[in-house]
Amino acid sequence: MNEQIQLMIDWIEDNLKNQFSLDELSNYMGYSPYYCSFKFHQVTGISIRRYILLRRLYLSTEDLANNRKIIDVAFDYDYSSQEAYSRAFKTVFGINPREYQLNKLPVQSIVKLTINKDGEWCRMNVSRKIEVEQLQNEKSELFDKYVLNILNGQVMYEEFKDNRLMGDSDYAPFNEAMCVNATTKQVFDKEFINTRASGHHESVENYIKKVIVPLDNLFNKEYKCIVLWFGEDMFCQMNLLTILSYLEQSGYEGKVFLNCFKEDEFKVNQTELKLGHYYSVYKEVLVNHNKPSNELLPVMYQAIDIYLDMLKEDNAVVKYISKNKDLATSELINRLFALFPTVGYGDLQYIELINKT
Repeated sequence: MNEQIQLMIDWIEDNLKNQFSLDELSNYMGYSPYYCSFKFHQVTGISIRRYILLRRLYLSTEDLANNRKIIDVAFDYDYSSQEAYSRAFKTVFGINPREYQLNKLPVQSIVKLTINKDGEWCRMNVSRKIEVEQLQNEKSELFDKYVLNILNGQVMYEEFKDNRLMGDSDYAPFNEAMCVNATTKQVFDKEFINTRASGHHESVENYIKKVIVPLDNLFNKEYKCIVLWFGEDMFCQMNLLTILSYLEQSGYEGKVFLNCFKEDEFKVNQTELKLGHYYSVYKEVLVNHNKPSNELLPVMYQAIDIYLDMLKEDNAVVKYISKNKDLATSELINRLFALFPTVGYGDLQYIELINKT
């Protein structure tokens, strides 16, 4: 079955710039349209139509970045008009193609699905050191002692700190999973700590030791610049939103840079952020579970959509788990990692979700 799904994926990828129908795909595969649709969704957790939509839009960002005419890009990816393409683009990325073309803002990567012969989903690893060295050549001022690097998670923090990847600057990890459990309006105050500790089924003392103490530099030192190292998946982006909210609450006045990256490639997209509306977004999204009213970076806009969808009882991940309960937990988790990379959950979050489903 995995080989058949890979054949479907390969055929779709070869025809993303062509007009085609499900009937043509099913004729190529030698199965009915219903069978192709059902099996594709069963194995990948996403519909064929949705996969095509997301892949075309993501690939189109490369054309926009190369300053191709928007109408030409629209026609290349089988849109009937520039307006139809722009509507679809804004629905997925939160901004229109012209805004993206002018600002080259980070978006979530939507890569081709690839299955190897053992039925496992392929990933790649690229050295972080090489990417950071390239960044140093471009932004050497971010490597001095008046800069704080906040990194998403303990593992990344230890790698950066132990290897002094950012030179003389300081480091701090954010060891949270803000995409799960309740939170409070004020970030890092007593109520926040009690609420988050309770949600994680931890003692307040353990939570403080794990989450608050490692952020001591953020709370007690002054920096001219803060660099935020957070991945593009939903898990990382909700953590990022929390840190940005705190920076606004605390009245931070220095520069803020986001170094956004895709976990398996670690290709950094650096953007200077302007504080001013993240606290309101934090309250709208993480506290009240509503869509944000402010315009955001596409990568955060996409992540918020995923976060709000994951709050639904019938979200795509839950549906996939329900259909594959016969799998061993370890195999099911590996599939979830591969099929839903933009969610960004870790083992603990998936195990809890599996146990609830």
